[in-house]
Amino acid sequence: MGDLTLRALWAQTTEVLSARHEARWLCEVATALDGAAFDAALDEPVTDRMVNHLDSMVARYRAGEPLQYVLGRWSFRRLDLAVDRRVLIPRPETELVAEIAIELAMLFDPRRIADLGTGSGAIGLSLAVELPIEGTTVWITDASADALALARANLAGVGRAAHNVTAAEGDWFGALPTNERFDVIVSNPPYVADQAVELASSVRDWEPADALFAGPDGLDDLRRLVAGAPAHLSAGGWLVLEIGADQGDAVRSLMERTGYDRVEVRPDLAGHDRIAVGRFAGV
Repeated sequence: MGDLTLRALWAQTTEVLSARHEARWLCEVATALDGAAFDAALDEPVTDRMVNHLDSMVARYRAGEPLQYVLGRWSFRRLDLAVDRRVLIPRPETELVAEIAIELAMLFDPRRIADLGTGSGAIGLSLAVELPIEGTTVWITDASADALALARANLAGVGRAAHNVTAAEGDWFGALPTNERFDVIVSNPPYVADQAVELASSVRDWEPADALFAGPDGLDDLRRLVAGAPAHLSAGGWLVLEIGADQGDAVRSLMERTGYDRVEVRPDLAGHDRIAVGRFAGV
């Protein structure tokens, strides 16, 4: 590419996208450089391979593919996760779900946690990484073999904490051992109504439908989780669910009718109902 430097390539990409940060992230992936290494190489020439890779990613992004899928990775709490169209894109709202699950898991020692419908592994791997190594057991499960393969790939990148994690394929509670109880069960299940009109096209057209849609009112999977969790929770164990912004009252009612106590619906950073929490007192 002659005298074309990384600095000039970044500037050209910024002009095309009108987005400096996004342009940098794409350039970082194309050049396999990030952070300080990227800054140190700004005046170095780029190769044909780098430019071709970048051109391909820019074309995908301009065609509407979500940036996270184009990059092939996205940050979630302390993790740098591989992501692609097999799984939902990790979102800030789900970081709050993980935070609450971590806080509740710390009430137990030792502690057993299950992340059902794990997708990329974002919640379950955050629990494994952020909870004490000693005394922590985490199960991550998914009905999708493709999603679980990606979660396993992300599991390989969490270091020592990976020894505390078991990945299992199965539909909700069907993936869990029948003779074990968990102190926290957490899930970001599908909760979008089948005919939802407010869903952005970038979500509807690109993210996996089986991880988004859950019946006419979006509650099909939430009903199954609320009803099934008591058979797998320890006495005093907690169920933590991500829910839709308009589902707080419905999920609170489901939990209370099923026998959970200390039921709460907590907001996300925008103030919308987002996390339902309930304790199973036991029988």
